Amino acid sequence: MTTLTFISWNVNGIRAVEKKEALKWIDKEDVDFLGLQEIKAEADQIPETIFDRKYKFNSINSSSKKGQSGVALYTDIKGEAFLCDHVDILDEGRINEYHFGNIAYFNVYFPNGQRNDERLEYKMAFYDRFLTHINTLREEGKSIVVCGDVNTAHKEFDLARPKANEGTSGFLPMEREWMDKLIEHGYIDTFRHVKGDEVDRYSWWSYRAGARARNVGWRIDYFFVSDDLKEKIVDADILDTVMGSDHCPVKLVLEVKSVK
Repeated sequence: MTTLTFISWNVNGIRAVEKKEALKWIDKEDVDFLGLQEIKAEADQIPETIFDRKYKFNSINSSSKKGQSGVALYTDIKGEAFLCDHVDILDEGRINEYHFGNIAYFNVYFPNGQRNDERLEYKMAFYDRFLTHINTLREEGKSIVVCGDVNTAHKEFDLARPKANEGTSGFLPMEREWMDKLIEHGYIDTFRHVKGDEVDRYSWWSYRAGARARNVGWRIDYFFVSDDLKEKIVDADILDTVMGSDHCPVKLVLEVKSVK
């Protein structure tokens, strides 16, 4: 068996993070899968100096709208990258799909629905297309690992001010019900699996009003795994001391069949 460490982080601009040297900590950690969201860059715009470690494989999916969205995956584990354009139908650079061994891994920047009703509708349709896709892969015998910025806080204790945000996209009943559906379909919220009902643990804070210093945040960044991997979960955590973005990284440690 092999123990793999996965990190997921919405960096809110990979070039901005590089200027802060905010990804250099990766050089000191044994990270097997690094999934970044909202890189806001084309592949040739990503600085080679973001960290010193040289991963053998990377997959960059940039948005067709320059300077927006985009995801990046770095790993040493040999596998195969797939396009997921039947889910990301607007080509917004929202998904890395990477298969290794018997696992289908997804690094996803799910849409934000706060701009207007049209974007909220798109977010909900994206959610449904994505769930259909991973369920299809499960039916084909794949185990599933999903990480990324889901842009929804699931339960009341997943954000600091639930009452004030009942009518805000990111905590709407329809969005939370989709999270319920995801779990009902056999996907495990690994942080809750490991940490139980631990409170005041968030992964995103507004840049306004000193929200992070006061820990007025939301837990909207997740690792989900299919339930066949439940006994393989070694650890899951939120790395809330890591600075450099309005999000912080989240972590999963998983025991799998030897793939290194």
